[in-house]
Amino acid sequence: MTPILLPLYVDPVTDPTAWRVAAGLAGRLSVVMSGEPLLPDLADAAARLTKAGVTVLGRVDAGFAARPVADLLDDVEGWAGHPVSGVFLDQTPTSPFSLGPVALAVRVARRAGLSTVVLNAGVPTDPHYRELATPVCTFEGPWADYRRWSGDGSRPGDGHLVHSVPGGELPAAWARLRERGAGWGLVTDRAPPAPYAGLPSWLPPAD
Repeated sequence: MTPILLPLYVDPVTDPTAWRVAAGLAGRLSVVMSGEPLLPDLADAAARLTKAGVTVLGRVDAGFAARPVADLLDDVEGWAGHPVSGVFLDQTPTSPFSLGPVALAVRVARRAGLSTVVLNAGVPTDPHYRELATPVCTFEGPWADYRRWSGDGSRPGDGHLVHSVPGGELPAAWARLRERGAGWGLVTDRAPPAPYAGLPSWLPPAD
């Protein structure tokens, strides 16, 4: 099965079941958590997942290059020293003219001990982003768009995040990821406005 990257943007206090399920899937998935890393509840949740053997990444919003660089770097460094393996740079730009802040964020993360950095542009990027030697997500969107997408600009091993999949089409969606050579990703029946505010229906229930 394609390795799973699960953005889990729910409070561990209000939805503890989701975090228990994630902790029980060590070796099968990586989890992206969103929020302020200094908050005790998030820090405790990250520690539990890490102890269970789950790879945990902290979400950092790159704002498609619209955010001040200082704010971007502050958010990256904010995850350092916490029980996470790296950062998930969400909404990364794709233009070669916006590469500088992303490259700087990657260097700062690695120097801070955050060894894993994932770039999520959600669409194919300029080839220069490949020189950063990080995993790249080249599709994020609904199943209807994924079926129409030609795959141009994506490479084998890239990530694909597909939401809004009807329950009966989940197997077909996973098969499409494999056919397109996705190295990791997610298929979920959850949909906007919050496709990651809970677990996909196909994940097993907690004990």
